[in-house]
Amino acid sequence: MSYFATESRQYSHPEDTSSVDTDWWRGAVIYQIYPRSFQDHNNDGVGDLVGITSRLEYVADLGVDAIWLSPVFTSPMKDFGYDVSNYRDIDPTFGSLEDFDRLLEKAHSLGLKVVIDQVISHSSDRHPWFAESRLSRTNEKADWYVWADPKPDGSPPNNWLSIFGGSAWHWDGRRMQYYLHNFLTSQPDLNFHNPAVQDALVGEMRFWLERGVDGFRLDTVNFYFHAQSLESNPPVKPEDFNASTAPAVNPYNLQEHLYDKSQPENIAFLKRLRALLDEYPGTTTVGEIGDAQHQLEVMAQYTSGDDMLHMCYTFDYLGGEYTARHFTEALRATQEKAPDGWICLAFSNHDVVRHVSRWAPHGFEDRLTRQAALLLATMRGSVCLFQGEELGLTEAEIAYDDLVDPYGIEFWPEFKGRDGCRTPMVWHAHVRNGGFSSANRTWLPVPAQHLAYAVDQQDNVANSVLSFYRSVLKFRKDHPALIKGDLTLIEGTPDNVLAFTRTLDGETLVCAFNMSAESAEFDLGGGTVTEAGAPGSDAQRDGARLSFGPFGAYIGIGN
Repeated sequence: MSYFATESRQYSHPEDTSSVDTDWWRGAVIYQIYPRSFQDHNNDGVGDLVGITSRLEYVADLGVDAIWLSPVFTSPMKDFGYDVSNYRDIDPTFGSLEDFDRLLEKAHSLGLKVVIDQVISHSSDRHPWFAESRLSRTNEKADWYVWADPKPDGSPPNNWLSIFGGSAWHWDGRRMQYYLHNFLTSQPDLNFHNPAVQDALVGEMRFWLERGVDGFRLDTVNFYFHAQSLESNPPVKPEDFNASTAPAVNPYNLQEHLYDKSQPENIAFLKRLRALLDEYPGTTTVGEIGDAQHQLEVMAQYTSGDDMLHMCYTFDYLGGEYTARHFTEALRATQEKAPDGWICLAFSNHDVVRHVSRWAPHGFEDRLTRQAALLLATMRGSVCLFQGEELGLTEAEIAYDDLVDPYGIEFWPEFKGRDGCRTPMVWHAHVRNGGFSSANRTWLPVPAQHLAYAVDQQDNVANSVLSFYRSVLKFRKDHPALIKGDLTLIEGTPDNVLAFTRTLDGETLVCAFNMSAESAEFDLGGGTVTEAGAPGSDAQRDGARLSFGPFGAYIGIGN
């Protein structure tokens, strides 16, 4: 199949709400598209909606169930779309509402759901709401954002920090007050304690549900509320230090964030969001939780029961180690702390170093890439794949002069930011800019080392990483136990082996992974196991004894 046509066809919308599978999201595989870097149609060096639409056959052929679009709303792009100035329109960089409608229609015709990023914990400082709020302390929207008086000495009201560096408070000379920003100073935090703000944001989300989207990825979902007491955060205890949600060089990690996020008031608002989604059968939510010390407890609160979010993802696997011990502990903790919750699993996304570069020892990149794909597809939860992950892309080295990410510019060179995982998708190895764009300069450079991984170099190649991903996703769909089945850890494994079973309706799959560059052996114990035919299942079996090579895997069917 070819994915390189420049013209896209038009399709009619196939939805019949009377036959909607409202549970499609549970165990679904979602493909994240970073719009600036997927496909540039108008050749200005930045990806756009028409470009994405032209590549949807490729995405559908991977075997995924849905796409997640990072923000495409109107924005000054200080944080590349995560600073919204109009929640009801498309930024001209990406196209128009009509382009979005055509994308939605084509995705649905291909059997793909469409989940869009919803960034409501903060807006851009260019949003009309903030422009009005900062005019005075008495206007209609005066308390739509989080404002506070300075301390008597003029300093900020407390010690809260911005993830992007420095104080989370910025002085505004018009109101003679500070406003809260958990990220850039140009991203003021909305005041969720004001019911009018909640009403307005629910209305903005309803606009897109009426347009036909299938759900929302909720950015920084635990940041919606702050403690109205404005109490300072305590220092984190040394034994609780965790750099999973911010780089180790960031002083943000030195606080225990008890008062600036993850507040109890958020529960009622999330129930309100779920009630909104329930008005549109078959729609879903996936929340991003960033809370290094309390992420599993928060996930449990936010996804338990049938009146909260459908699923959440944490930074257990986006920021943790690739070791059997870490994964075993994370899986056990998830089962203990969030037994009724539902996790969305991801190893890479637009905010972290690509997992091949983050985890693979030199010389073992290909083996880890394949094992990680099989592991991700066999763990319990829904799955998010980040564009290019299916090609085995590594983190790109970006020269300082080419950096655009304000996070990386702030903490360079110890932390190089997020540009290295956001470089353009590579479609053709021998075409200008990898087939992403014919512009003289793209918004981020196309890494020369990525060209060997281009789609046209892997498509229809039997042993390529791309073909492997397709096979893994097909294997997952062929075994319902991997989609909605229970997971039970197998105890007594060697230190470098992770093993578990997945069980549903009489089917049991035995999954074992040697998560190291050394050989390993493992005894399956009693019971009989037959081969499952899983791609990448390459361990040798002698009776109940498994012998793994470096980053080897075994998938069997238990009897």
